[in-house]
Amino acid sequence: MEVFWPAVLLVALVVILFLAERWNSALINALEENFIAILLAAITFVSFTQVIARYGFNTGWGGALELTRILFAWLILFGMSYGVKHGMHLGVDALIRTFPKPLFHAAALFGAICCFLYAMILLHAGWLAFFGGKDITSYRQSGALGYWTLMYGAGIGLDDLRYPVWMQDTFGLQERVQRWVAYLMLPIGLALLAFRSLQAVIAIARGERELIIAGHEAEELVAENKDILRD
Repeated sequence: MEVFWPAVLLVALVVILFLAERWNSALINALEENFIAILLAAITFVSFTQVIARYGFNTGWGGALELTRILFAWLILFGMSYGVKHGMHLGVDALIRTFPKPLFHAAALFGAICCFLYAMILLHAGWLAFFGGKDITSYRQSGALGYWTLMYGAGIGLDDLRYPVWMQDTFGLQERVQRWVAYLMLPIGLALLAFRSLQAVIAIARGERELIIAGHEAEELVAENKDILRD
């Protein structure tokens, strides 16, 4: 399939991110936070100006709704990996915290591995063929990487989002923004999720981290009722 070169680029992105974090983790963390802040600010700005234009001046931008949807999708897809990195995803851990320590560690490790496999399957399920799975050759079945590659090859434009006229004239762009541009965060976000999940697996295995989720509420509940659980 033609997903080889996008897959190589994703691997290169992950490797660069890994090396950059080893060089200056604070800088990478700041860049991630700033990127999330920019997405939030852009969504707020576009929505606010659209409301003012529509209700104040009876006008508006036709592509505003589509742009906010895309930005919100980017925020979610990028935020997934950031949440895993900092253990911010909510989860229910009341049961596993009653387990003996070795069993609790095994359950935590299993959860992190499942998250990694989930991201890899969504990214591209073709690798399952190496383990006896079905050989997947269809773009529709090959996950985010295959779907993005299909959109890149087709060059299909979005419904309402269009390039400004000056950009069309200056750079010779087509009128509508291509779907592959809007969907770029789909493979990138899942690749980052897989990378952060793998980091969590290693950290849990080394004892540097308890869980891949944030379970503070459950931890407090277990502490309050530990005498009842013993009985």
